[in-house]
Amino acid sequence: MRHTIFLFVLIGTICLAAPAAPAQSGGERIAGSAVDRDATTGTSDRVAVPEPSEKALEYYRSGNVLWVVDAVWGLLVPAVFLFAGFSGRIQAWAERRTRRWILVVVLYFITFSAITFVLDLPLAYYEGFVRQHAYGLSNQTLTKWANDQIRSLAVGVVIGALFLWVPYLLLKRSPRRWWLYTGLLTVPFLVFVVLVQPVWVDPLFNRFGPMKNKDLETKILALADRAGIDDGRVFEVAKSEDTNAVNAYVNGFGATKRIVLWDTAIAKLDERELLFVMGHEMGHYVLGHVWQLILFVSAVVLVTLYVIHRTAGWLISRYRHRFRFERLADVASLPLLILLFSVYSLIVTPAALAFSRHLEHESDRFGLEITHDNHAAATAFVKLQQENLAVPRPGWLYRTFRSDHPVLGERVDFCNDYRPWERGEPLVYGGMFRNSR
Repeated sequence: MRHTIFLFVLIGTICLAAPAAPAQSGGERIAGSAVDRDATTGTSDRVAVPEPSEKALEYYRSGNVLWVVDAVWGLLVPAVFLFAGFSGRIQAWAERRTRRWILVVVLYFITFSAITFVLDLPLAYYEGFVRQHAYGLSNQTLTKWANDQIRSLAVGVVIGALFLWVPYLLLKRSPRRWWLYTGLLTVPFLVFVVLVQPVWVDPLFNRFGPMKNKDLETKILALADRAGIDDGRVFEVAKSEDTNAVNAYVNGFGATKRIVLWDTAIAKLDERELLFVMGHEMGHYVLGHVWQLILFVSAVVLVTLYVIHRTAGWLISRYRHRFRFERLADVASLPLLILLFSVYSLIVTPAALAFSRHLEHESDRFGLEITHDNHAAATAFVKLQQENLAVPRPGWLYRTFRSDHPVLGERVDFCNDYRPWERGEPLVYGGMFRNSR
């Protein structure tokens, strides 16, 4: 589903997705990876970055092609809605059903979401189900995949119905300053998303429960305490029914704060690797990366909405007979907002991804400083490369427009080299740790 969620929901998803877990595995030792740990002392040589397999290269190249296809499709669908007059017809149909303006917005959004869901379904099915199974990256049944798609549509429709009227009300009441007020409201909206997602949205898609390995849970909570995270609760989520991927994260605020491990991570990573992964994710939380992302994304949205404000009026004036609406304040302008936001997003994407990579790098540093386990960190990234069919040193297209994390080759190199404690140098984040080493 690419078009059913309005601007704010899209932004919230991007913001929440950024702090992803760094590691994935396929076993304790990786053949041909030059990983050589001394089983007695735990010391190691440098961990070499393995060359990508032919299967990984094929997955990488086809992924770049699909990225281009997605980008073109994301522009084509809203453009067709606009220039064929479909969007204006949907608004006219909604207006015939009710005289209440807010219900017109809701009816339009539900209809628009349903149509775009159907249009997107073949590509989504290929990318999210067929392709993932073809490369051995998914365990999901077709029924589970279909149910998740429907749930995702339902979540998008509910959130859109609850919030879409806000920017359109601002467009009606303040056509010159709507972009400013809407951009400022992005901050509380994203805070709301971060608060409710762990409790109300995530459990719709997977089962969350207490950790089965209580010894590991105790060590994770001890690490959280050392990182300065109080009252942490550890959850194990059953993701093996969906994927072979590995993930872990710390999210939420206040009462919704939680530490989450996928069961695939527990099964595929050894204890030391898991503790580094959790140290990395705790770094996101302790270093305030969620807040930084919220403010950064809100600033980008504010600027983007201003540019849309400056350009949308000219397009409506020139093509209003084809669009079948007269003002940006008409809800039929939603595809125009999506189209323009998509175009301008392509321009700002390199900067946004660079900022995300910076935050991920600093979380890698935090994880290393709190664990001092360079070998476990490096082997975790090697496992991620091999299990997730990743290319450790991809080309410029991937680095510039697709990569929100540092590339895996660079992360392994950093884990091999970053050892300030061995040289008696101060740690960047050492002052944040309780009971510092």
